Amino acid sequence: MLFTDLSEVYDALVDWPKRLAREEPFYRNVFEQVGVRSVVDVACGSGRHANMFHDWGLRVEAADVSPAMIDLARRRFDEPLGMRWVVRGFDQPIASAPFDAAVCVGNSLALAGSPEKAAAGVQQLLAAVRPGGVAIVHLLNLWRLPEGPCTWQVIKPATVAGRELFLVKGVHRCSSGGFVDLIVLPTGPGTSPHTESTPLLAIEAAELEQMAEKAGARSVMLYGNYQRAPYDRERSADLVMLAIK
Repeated sequence: MLFTDLSEVYDALVDWPKRLAREEPFYRNVFEQVGVRSVVDVACGSGRHANMFHDWGLRVEAADVSPAMIDLARRRFDEPLGMRWVVRGFDQPIASAPFDAAVCVGNSLALAGSPEKAAAGVQQLLAAVRPGGVAIVHLLNLWRLPEGPCTWQVIKPATVAGRELFLVKGVHRCSSGGFVDLIVLPTGPGTSPHTESTPLLAIEAAELEQMAEKAGARSVMLYGNYQRAPYDRERSADLVMLAIK
């Protein structure tokens, strides 16, 4: 094994400046419309979105089921006034609610393991916000992918924890689900490659909408990307849900 955990590897897979620059206008617009002053990120990963929201002057609680991810986020961004890091699954009750906004992004909901657990996650997301608040879910739209072959998304060199690595990440659809595939290749001698394939739920737009409505959303909007293009099951790269409680 290269590491005891892969939190820094997963963080290194993303071009964060490019991603946040693409997504920032969407969040700013929604948060301004709703009057957001506090936000809970229920599957924060390495904390990049949570830190961005805190930099805007918002009160932020950021949680993740992985203690390693929370440790990485805390080491990277500290825990200044108005920022709180918590180890918690996204389907667990949020005692510090209510917030003005709750987010579950980066395809995290697809890692729930079952439709029932995904629905529980959406339930907790809506339960965490005040009446009139907003819940935002982002998923990769697996339905646009051909069934079977892997679509390689990332092929890049990276320095992680002082080691020179080559990272390869892809996703493939298999019937009504999918998998995210990771290959970590060391560039030097003495260490074996690491590979893993993690199952993903392929959640239909109608399913996600029904989860939100059952959880108390009074208005649900579905988009195909962060520029609010209409969602198209066959073409959209993403499924973004904006639910008003």
